[in-house]
Amino acid sequence: MATQVDPVIIIGGGQSGLAAAHAAVAVGLRPVVLHAGAEPVGSWPGYYDSLTLFSPARYSALPGLAFDGDPDHYPHRDQVVAYLRRYAATLDAEIRTDVRVAEVHPRAGGGYLIRTDVGDEIAAAGVVAASGSFGNPYLPDLPGRSDFTGALLHVADYRRPEPYAGKRVVVVGAGNSAVQIAYELAAHAHVTLATREPVRFLPQRIGGRDLHHWLRVTGADRLPHRVLTRLIRHAAVLDTGVYRRAITSGQLARRGMFTAFTPDGVVWSDGTADAVDTVIFATGYRPDVGYLEPFGTVAHGRPRQVGGLSTTHRGLAYVGLEFQRSFASNTLRGVSRDASHVMRALAGHISGRRRLPRSAGVPRSAPTGRVGAPR
Repeated sequence: MATQVDPVIIIGGGQSGLAAAHAAVAVGLRPVVLHAGAEPVGSWPGYYDSLTLFSPARYSALPGLAFDGDPDHYPHRDQVVAYLRRYAATLDAEIRTDVRVAEVHPRAGGGYLIRTDVGDEIAAAGVVAASGSFGNPYLPDLPGRSDFTGALLHVADYRRPEPYAGKRVVVVGAGNSAVQIAYELAAHAHVTLATREPVRFLPQRIGGRDLHHWLRVTGADRLPHRVLTRLIRHAAVLDTGVYRRAITSGQLARRGMFTAFTPDGVVWSDGTADAVDTVIFATGYRPDVGYLEPFGTVAHGRPRQVGGLSTTHRGLAYVGLEFQRSFASNTLRGVSRDASHVMRALAGHISGRRRLPRSAGVPRSAPTGRVGAPR
């Protein structure tokens, strides 16, 4: 168990931060969670109204607290919010809300100093960046974008289909969110789904069981990114059949990605142009870790880390990064495994038991080693 004077500061109070707090307590650390929002439920209240988890409740809970209701149901966004609220209340951890971290700086004698946006300073024995990516949506900079006079938004700003009734809408993306949103919009608006390649589908149920059952029993959910990219070459949409039928029947139109904007629409790859009222990008997110950029642990917007452990600064870790250690790393069903991994390493660092085997390729005397080695 680690001995500790200053707390471990966890930045972010969503699913990743709460999982990290639970794991910190389990290894004897004293976590303090700093969350920018009014309550520790992460970005879930900001997702679109119809969002449901793609994994059943039985596979989506954090350690120590199951979802209410049928374990085989797919929790709605609001059920996830309520669940995280309950989960936070069970933790033996200090959670401070309405606290936005502005900067993190290493201290000369070890540890870190956290500065908030109102100027408060907090000393930390270690830092876990668990702030997710919802606050940093990615919008591709296509030719003519600044001249487009219609509405241009990221899926992070989409809520419901009714405001788009009768409008001409292009949804960009070939993942779950893009297809789900385009499908529900098609009942209200004139929708085109724009993708670089044909949409690929995975069956939601196989042999009478949800796909996530098979991911669990086969161990596929734990496969590292380097292995997954050899097995799965393209993103795929989980589907009961309804989305595939909508596209193949023409109920939901799909075209190859447009190449440029015009003031009143888009230009398709064949040179034709269409007038468009709204373009919605479902093009993913980037880690929201701007508070770490001043001291060089972020390169081109990406944390410099392996398995959630900083490769530039001891005592710094991450939870909730996409493909951090596995396919499920930034999901409710997978984040706790990563949280336990980094907290064990962080506890070892704080207590002076550095876990840097020579096989990790970092000399034990290196000044910029990890807090631990991925396992």
